[in-house]
Amino acid sequence: MQQSTIKIGLSACLAGDKVRFDSGHKKSNFCMDELANHVEYKKFCPEVAVGLPIPRPTIRQVRVGDTIKVCRPDGTGDVGPKLTEYGKRVATEQTAELSGFVFCAKSPSCGMERIKIYNEEGTGNTSEGVGFFAEQIMAHNPLLPCEENGRLNDMHLRENFVMRVYTYKHWQTLCEQPLTVHRLTQFHAQYKYLLMAHNYEAYRSLGNLLGTFDGEDIQALADEYILGLMTALKKPASRKNNANTLMHLQGYFKKSLSKIEKQELRDAIDEYRKGLVPLYVPLTLIKHHLKVHPNEYLAKQVYLDPYPNELKLRYGI
Repeated sequence: MQQSTIKIGLSACLAGDKVRFDSGHKKSNFCMDELANHVEYKKFCPEVAVGLPIPRPTIRQVRVGDTIKVCRPDGTGDVGPKLTEYGKRVATEQTAELSGFVFCAKSPSCGMERIKIYNEEGTGNTSEGVGFFAEQIMAHNPLLPCEENGRLNDMHLRENFVMRVYTYKHWQTLCEQPLTVHRLTQFHAQYKYLLMAHNYEAYRSLGNLLGTFDGEDIQALADEYILGLMTALKKPASRKNNANTLMHLQGYFKKSLSKIEKQELRDAIDEYRKGLVPLYVPLTLIKHHLKVHPNEYLAKQVYLDPYPNELKLRYGI
């Protein structure tokens, strides 16, 4: 299935745009030097969008009674309502073409979590806030893979985010044509081992959801299915689950490999399980055997190539 260009929303400062309060930026090397070779970015700076200048006084979240303002440290210049309105407008009018979003961490507008909320006196804070812009994007787009720049420095979270972006784009492409139970089942079959590595129960329950469907509302079925899939994939796959999945893949070659080749593959999986080698080592062996001993069903498994190898995401997990 031919996919169009993957588009990802991005806090403009992460692209290197000098839009921060101090006229600086927070360029993300991963986003701009690596991922940018495979995706197209749509940049957003909520502060500039609601009329704040560059440079500008700092703003932060401040709790005033039962409400939270986004204002200067002295309590003036609240732009909270404007940020919320802008976020809602973007979330409902400009995100349909997006397959992911990377936000600037710790920002009172773009942070996804643990944003500092100060008291009125400015003498203390709690890290329990959510950026006003990011909150709207996430609330209106529960399927959209979202991540913060800081968390993308963690190789497991980076791999997981990119994998979910490519999965969601695959789904968006599928939905460009009328959906049928058959097409949904074919899609699900390709994700068998990726789901197994992340959440085996979800694989079984989603398969059962499709297999037992006898109604007429295909869209409701599709909505339930993709919510279950994207939720299941949110948690990075553990080494144990990956190793178990690799053992299942090994089973496809039990009649075609020599005794020595089987042992070599078992050893590679075992070394991965013990943390001695990264995931790409046993996977490279499996993909080699698949070339020598073709298997159409296995060749279609997204687990083997969920994103471009050039990103080297399985070298560090």
